[in-house]
Amino acid sequence: KSIFAQKFFMIQTICKDLGKIDYQEAWDYQKTIFSEVLENKQKNIPLNYFLLCEHPHVYTLGKSGSENNLLIDYIQLQAKDATFYKIDRGGDITYHGPGQIVGYPIIDLEAFNLSVKNYVFNIEEVIINTLKALSIQSERLEGATGVWIEPNSPKARKICAIGIKASRYITMHGFAFNVNTDLSYFNYINPCGFTDKSVTSLEKELGEKQDFEKIKELVKDNFSKVFKTDLMIQ
Repeated sequence: KSIFAQKFFMIQTICKDLGKIDYQEAWDYQKTIFSEVLENKQKNIPLNYFLLCEHPHVYTLGKSGSENNLLIDYIQLQAKDATFYKIDRGGDITYHGPGQIVGYPIIDLEAFNLSVKNYVFNIEEVIINTLKALSIQSERLEGATGVWIEPNSPKARKICAIGIKASRYITMHGFAFNVNTDLSYFNYINPCGFTDKSVTSLEKELGEKQDFEKIKELVKDNFSKVFKTDLMIQ
């Protein structure tokens, strides 16, 4: 294949797969990367990251969320082998756990020429395109971020949650895409504050466990295309 037939983008993004990692550890790492990206921005040196990982059972509550949406107490949390964090992203409560692809883009929105609204739209597009490649039709739901299946029906169910923070046009936090997720953990919260909508996973939609690494590659590929960036795998 001729090198000229390949597509090269002006913007480069370092892509790191952190594997299975404790939530606090990943959050601390995000803060470190954020500071590095900000420092480089001030020197006019572009630096962008796309972190991928998987967390042990954890519930996180965004700064606009209500603790009432966590339906179990701390003792029950421990019995479920889960932890709970109040964090600095937007959005309400969500769950992270094994079998879920969590993505944290730490990018300079100005370098990508994106508003926060367009940035969220792009993340949704990455997951919508990934699902399309697996023959699953998904959409956005008016007034609610994330990616939904049959959003305007009584069977509306969310397959990907999004909660971000943007400070000085640099992003943190990101998305949680249910692949082989144990959905029973969502029973202990009102996911994203909703009491009338359910959640789903790729495994549930397709009727069998999915190849986690293969899905991750699809997500990376679609991230590169939607954001028009070359991923430098580290």
